[in-house]
Formats: sequence, structure tokens, C-alpha cells
Amino acid sequence: MATEVVMPKLGATMEEGTIISWLVQVGEVVEEGDAIAEVQTDKIVLEIEAETTGVLLKTLYDEGSIVKVQEVVAYLGDEGERVEGLENKSSGDESQPIVAQNQTFGKVAAVLEAPAERGNKIRRTPAARKLAEENQIDLRNITGTGPLGCIQKIDVVNFLAENAKKITPLAKKIADDHGIDYKNIAGSGLNGKIVKADLDSSNSINEKVEIQKSTPSEKRIPFKGIRKVIADRMSQSAFTAPHVTLTSQVDMTNSVRLREELLPVIEKVNGYRLSYNEVILKATAHALQNHPDINVSLEKDEIVYRSNVNVGMAVAVPNGLVVPVIKNAEKLGLAAITEECKSMGKLARDGKLLPEQMQNGTFTISNLGMYAVDGFTPIINQPESAILGVGRIQEKPVAVNGELAIRSMMTLSLSFDHRIIDGAPAAAFLTELKETLENPFRLII
Repeated sequence: MATEVVMPKLGATMEEGTIISWLVQVGEVVEEGDAIAEVQTDKIVLEIEAETTGVLLKTLYDEGSIVKVQEVVAYLGDEGERVEGLENKSSGDESQPIVAQNQTFGKVAAVLEAPAERGNKIRRTPAARKLAEENQIDLRNITGTGPLGCIQKIDVVNFLAENAKKITPLAKKIADDHGIDYKNIAGSGLNGKIVKADLDSSNSINEKVEIQKSTPSEKRIPFKGIRKVIADRMSQSAFTAPHVTLTSQVDMTNSVRLREELLPVIEKVNGYRLSYNEVILKATAHALQNHPDINVSLEKDEIVYRSNVNVGMAVAVPNGLVVPVIKNAEKLGLAAITEECKSMGKLARDGKLLPEQMQNGTFTISNLGMYAVDGFTPIINQPESAILGVGRIQEKPVAVNGELAIRSMMTLSLSFDHRIIDGAPAAAFLTELKETLENPFRLII
């Protein structure tokens, strides 16, 4: 019986997902837990994993197709098994029905045949293939222990352990540093162990250095996955929403003092250290509550005024960024916001955020204060209508009450969608945010 692979429902509000790429080709063997495809939903890219071991018999959608949750996207089964009565669905024909004979929930009837001749093709799982390629192993030298002789990852691991080349630690370090393949070098040490002199006599080091000098270093990676999703979102926002950016210098001296006083208090309560990010987020939520004309979205021909203040914070992850959302931030104290931000940030960096943790944001903060950046023009995270860019805090000489003083200054950059937010309301919001950060003790009243 062939097993259905369905578009998973990865969150309570998820209704559809986009197949970014197939990681396995039809006819390849996958083990339970192997990634089959990359799926994007609401600014996050996740993987569909195989729930059973088998051969990928058929894929029903092309890369780039939008698929509703719980729809069948592929079939796993035994080699040579055929899935009858199915029509391929292309990305341009989302309404075409999938028709299967004797279809049941989670399974589909199929005609079983004897395994087809595979010629010289080697049966192996994607994990086994990847490990073999990394270690330059010919899979024809390995006997598979999986179904029908399929080579699994454990088979490659065992092969590596049995055929490990004996080499001294010093020689191995030199070989690794210079990228030398020492598998074919004869060792002159005890019991054939490779020593440093064997690497020198083989001229492998000199040859490698010459190759590095003559070969231009150029790295190319596919433009897909989360990087492609971010690019599409940014392009859509930049070219559909007319951006206007307002900047303001904020005296953060009192906020610096507030953080220093609350740091040990909050850390004692929940074990998390209060950062300027949480202070700014709390002040932003406070200002948004008083300026509902900034906490809006444009949906078709309607301007939607959001009843809750859900503030997203941009978090850098490998190959891009994600925006976890702090829900109802206007109702949370600094201790609760600190705990939420720290836990959400860790989930983001570990790649464990759920889709619902990045949905329903009404405003976003992008903080580059940890870098040598004073100000920038952030791009709106649609369907929101405004985003706040935060620069570094830097001590500068400024005039205070007619006298020169050293103060902790920071630049805020507010980008907003000029289709639905005018300059005056945006300036009023930014002014209140500035005043709140300069007098932050009102946040704890």
C-alpha cells in the first residue's frame, strides 16, 4: 500500500503552504524522518519529513505550487509499486482535482509489482548519499542492510569505521588544513600509519597550494528557500507601498539608568537580563496604544484598525531573518516582555518557531543597535503599515538646558505606508515614542 504524503498543518491559522523545493527525486529511497520537501508558510520555511521508509513514487505538485493543508503532495511506497488514477498537478492549475481509485484516508490502494530492474542505479537513502559524498566514498563498495539491500546512513558510518585510514594526529591536522586527500597515500609509520613525512614526500601540500593560487575562489548557492521568500516579500513591500521615513534623535540617558536599576530586579524574577530591545518594545507598544492610526493595515479596499498591539521583532537567522510576534504587548510589563523576547529569540535562532508565533503582527521593530549603525531606512513588513528602525546608543555632546553635556543618544527611523498613514500622525507617534524613551519611568506607572 502506498502511503500519502500530505501538506502538514503547521499552525492553527495555516490554510496553505508553498512547495519551495523537492529534496528527493522520484525513485529515490527515503528513511523515516528524512526531509522530502521544503515548504514555506507565512515567512518561514520548514521541511516535510517522511513518516515511513520507502521509495518516493510520485510527486503531485511542481516547485512553487501553492497547496492547501492536508492535500496529498506525494506518495511513498515499495519500489516498482504503481499509484493508479492520479493526475499531476502543476503550479498553474490549482483547481484540477486529484482522482484516486479506492482512496481512503491516509492511504491509497495501489497495484503491487515485483521490484523493477534498476540497472546500475544504487539503492540508497538521501542521508547515506550525503555522508558518502562528504567522505568521497563509492557506494558500490558498501553492502546495504535496508529493505531490498538499500544502503542506509548506518551502513556508511560502519564502512567509515572499518576502513578508517591510520594517520598520526599531526599529519591529520596538516592534511585537513591543506585539504589533502590522504586516503591513497602509503604510510611509512608503524603498521602503515601515515606520518608527516609521508605528506611531504607525496608533494600533496605543494600541489594543493598551487591549485589554490591558480583557481579563482567563487561560491555559488541556489537562490531559493528562506532567502528567496524574504526577497519576494521585500520586493512586494518596496514596490507596492510608498515608503516615507522619519528620523528622530532620542536622549536615552534616562532609559540607560532605568535599565541599570531594573536589571537585577527582573533577572531575579525570571532569570532573564533586561536589554534595551525590551525597553524600546515596551515604549513602542505604549505609544501605539495612544496612536491607533499607526496600528493599522490595508486589506483590499478597507483600512483595518487593529484592536491589539502585537509587536514583531526582527531576529537574524542563518540566510535571513524571521519576525516573532509579542502578542498584546501593550498589556505586558517589562519583566513579561523580557521573558517573551528572550524565549522567542532563542526559538528563532534554533529554527523552532511555529507559524502562529509569527502571525498577526501589527507593527515591527528592527534593531541594529548592536552594530556600528546610527540609522537606516527599514522596509515595511506587510501587511503591517509601519516599521521602526533602531540604531546604536552612543555618547555624544549635546546641549541640555543651555549647557553642553555628554548624553546617550540614539536614532529612531520610522518608515510608514503613505497610502494610509499621513506624515502628521506618523510624526506625532514618533514624538510620543521619543518622549516616552526620554522619560521611561512612566512605563512602570
